[in-house]
Amino acid sequence: MRTIEENRFVQLPCHDWAEHCDRYLPFTSLDAKWRYSRYASPNDPDQGWKLHLSATILTAAETLQKVAQFLHGHEIVFKAPATLIELSRINSGVYYGYSQVGKFITVYPRSNKEAVFLAKQLDHLTRGMPAPPVPFDRQFSHGSCIYYRYGSFRSHVVKSPTGELLPDSAEFWESRFDWAADPLIETRPKLVRCRIESTLQNRFRVFRALRQRGKGGVYQAIDMAATPTRLCILKEGRRHGETSEDGSDGYWRVKNEERNLSHLRSAGIEVPEIFSAFEVEGHYYLVLEFIAGETLEHLLKRRKRRLAIEQVIHYGIQLSQLLSQIHAAGWAWRDCKPGNLLITTEGRMRPLDFEGACPINQISQSVWWTPDFTPPEYQDKYAEDADPVAADRYALGAILYLLVTGRYHRSSSSMTVNKLRRGVPEQITSLISELLSFDPQQRPEAATTAKRLSALSA
Repeated sequence: MRTIEENRFVQLPCHDWAEHCDRYLPFTSLDAKWRYSRYASPNDPDQGWKLHLSATILTAAETLQKVAQFLHGHEIVFKAPATLIELSRINSGVYYGYSQVGKFITVYPRSNKEAVFLAKQLDHLTRGMPAPPVPFDRQFSHGSCIYYRYGSFRSHVVKSPTGELLPDSAEFWESRFDWAADPLIETRPKLVRCRIESTLQNRFRVFRALRQRGKGGVYQAIDMAATPTRLCILKEGRRHGETSEDGSDGYWRVKNEERNLSHLRSAGIEVPEIFSAFEVEGHYYLVLEFIAGETLEHLLKRRKRRLAIEQVIHYGIQLSQLLSQIHAAGWAWRDCKPGNLLITTEGRMRPLDFEGACPINQISQSVWWTPDFTPPEYQDKYAEDADPVAADRYALGAILYLLVTGRYHRSSSSMTVNKLRRGVPEQITSLISELLSFDPQQRPEAATTAKRLSALSA
């Protein structure tokens, strides 16, 4: 049985990828995450200017094909992820950190002169290939998928000219290694930068990054054009950021969320209000209302004790009513989870993040999922084969399970509610069991769940 992640890659040219890896990257790292062209020799340097070639999961095989023979012919040490799944994880910025986004192929030149030669040739070979930017690296030229920085080749420390050992950090390398003269600065194509007065610069003052990942960032900002000025949320969709198997990227997702929020709000669903939307330097920005409060996920993490049953029922009613409204409007959320549920300062529940929502009669083939809140039928089926409304109901059950027990539900191994907490009303345990049923048809509708929970609070 394939995993949800593996299902996403069955239509990609993975056989081409495997063939290129076997030919040009025959050596595997101990953790099996990386493939290498050759093992490092004693004559290879321990540190220097390393090059990163960026690619999406759709362009990775072609990019590797374009550069591998060239690098192999010059006996250059280079590495790439062992699988396209691993590249997808790297580009998400979630599994290994935001600083690793875009680092598809890493090249280890043996000298500054070789770094210059390789950068020029690799830029020529890959010119025009779509790729996400590599955070904190320097870009070789505008539109290039070649990035570079100074760092360690073999460990996590860099030796300074005075012999001091310094931590090798992608975020702080420029200030930490300011003694390392850039050999590419004079030879790379000149970056032509024109000052462009944009809406982003003129209207908003960003003062806090709430989230950064491959597909884009979420920021808290002040809207200076509003009267009076107001807090808002800026949601950024990056071009080529976390490109999916169907070609959708961060730009597309935020643009799609704009459409979804407009439809849902017109249907009376209390989703965040859209203040504005605009494009800057190829990225798409959505300006949303700021809602004071904290996510349900954060609320649960900071608590030292489980919620009282009365509070569980209170949140459960709000969530099931919310899902009932979304389903009645002809929509499926597809990303119902505690991190997307905001509890306002007044105790009301507001839904967030509708990038993956879709009309029930127009199911998108893109898979939106968070493991602990995704039903078992998604393990061995494509998204278009599974009922997204039933998946929302399963997510409702998984959230209720978390609220009652304080633990995440795993469909294959989780214990029943009664084994994790005493004194839970049988009506709640049976309701959760039904919502988490392996049979999608057995999961109660959200409206029915709301009625059954409301009866307990009467």
